[in-house]
Amino acid sequence: MSSSPRPSKADRRDEARAAALALRAQQEREARRQRTILLSLIGVGLVAVVAVVVWILGQATPTTTVDIPDADLSEVEEPLAEVTAPAGATDDGGILVGAEGVLADGEAPDDAVVVDVYADFMCPFCGLFEETNGATLDELRESGDVVVAYHPVAILDRFASGTKYSTRSSAALALVADQAPEQFVDLNTILFANQPAEGSEGLSDAEMAELAREVGVPDDVATAIEDGSYLTGDGSFVPWVQAATEQASRDLPRLATPTVLVDGQDLSEDLGVDWRIEGALAAAVEQVRG
Repeated sequence: MSSSPRPSKADRRDEARAAALALRAQQEREARRQRTILLSLIGVGLVAVVAVVVWILGQATPTTTVDIPDADLSEVEEPLAEVTAPAGATDDGGILVGAEGVLADGEAPDDAVVVDVYADFMCPFCGLFEETNGATLDELRESGDVVVAYHPVAILDRFASGTKYSTRSSAALALVADQAPEQFVDLNTILFANQPAEGSEGLSDAEMAELAREVGVPDDVATAIEDGSYLTGDGSFVPWVQAATEQASRDLPRLATPTVLVDGQDLSEDLGVDWRIEGALAAAVEQVRG
């Protein structure tokens, strides 16, 4: 009696990317459909147009209303020492991922090339970096050539129409790193594949939870994102995101996203590599490896 082989991590990664692209295409089709409806009714009169707009807005998933207090950590000597970190967290606020997934102890092997990626889920250039280099990083990591330290930072909350999407999305990713580490990279991928525009409200908690379930995050973890409980209480990683962002602002000459380091060397400034060029990141890793 034969049975189907269990999908490999690479297969699951490819499936997650395909699902993300399909979901994005579906959302774009729906957006085009709504625009077509709206434009076709403009001639009916102002009252009718207003009614249609109200109806469309009523269909949108409401964003979170949870108030996330700003944290001024400028006077705190060691910001990350004061907060609870997710599994796999490094001392400088990254989530360390190797060939087998999140490294629970947050320690990279001595002979590994470490690639640090500082990114904000509201940053369009970070989305471009993930689109250009996400699969390359996966391949390098799964081959054992590198370990990747993902640094989810929140520097663009001011461009999220009051919903603090940068903080919320990074906190959701940290929760998954801690509670469902096998889905960490896939959630990172699908959040960028469905990246909202700067100036928008960002994805709602319910929308992020839907994406989390799409990549296999257990329902109890996804529910914590959906109902907003991941933002408050002892199990929240919002303080860690805030502390990690503060730490990044101290560790880097200038905190801009994306910032990519290869064994501590800035990919652009020190190595002179343009990550927008296909294959450039892999070549830089090889160069550093010697």
